[in-house]
Amino acid sequence: MAEIIDLYDVDRQLTGKTANRGDKLEDGTYRMVVHVCIFNSKGEMLIQRRADDIVRWPSYWDVSVGGGASAGDTSRMAAERETAEEVGLNIDFSDKRPVISVNFSEGFDDFYTIEMDISLEDLHLQTEEVAEVKWASQKEIEEMIDDGRFIPYQKVLIGYLFFARERRGTWNL
Repeated sequence: MAEIIDLYDVDRQLTGKTANRGDKLEDGTYRMVVHVCIFNSKGEMLIQRRADDIVRWPSYWDVSVGGGASAGDTSRMAAERETAEEVGLNIDFSDKRPVISVNFSEGFDDFYTIEMDISLEDLHLQTEEVAEVKWASQKEIEEMIDDGRFIPYQKVLIGYLFFARERRGTWNL
């Protein structure tokens, strides 16, 4: 059964329309995606290798958690659900805001950062989507982007996520 997603307008307002995940969207409509970047106290990011048979970016390394918002989800609800589903962590996102929102051709992508020390053995991976996880430094991730093993994010985005992991804004007030 297809997963239903909400559609948004260019101002990120709900249109009242929905679509099946994966369908081509009507011009002027957009979807919401979330990513959660989990950092440890050593400043490393938890990264995941996507399952070999997943539709988008199979076998590529990615940030800790990522996925599309389902119909009815807020960004925080989607981040909470995806984190629980993909790596088995129940994190309360009710007081969290994305550190950055990135526009892409089909929608909006909210990135959250979390700092917590967890053992890889304590994670419960959703094997249909996540093949393995490990901790990596910013330099290691950038090298993986360069050699084609990591989803080809702009390295400046990865750098900003490492910068933003302990800050809540782009300036100090």
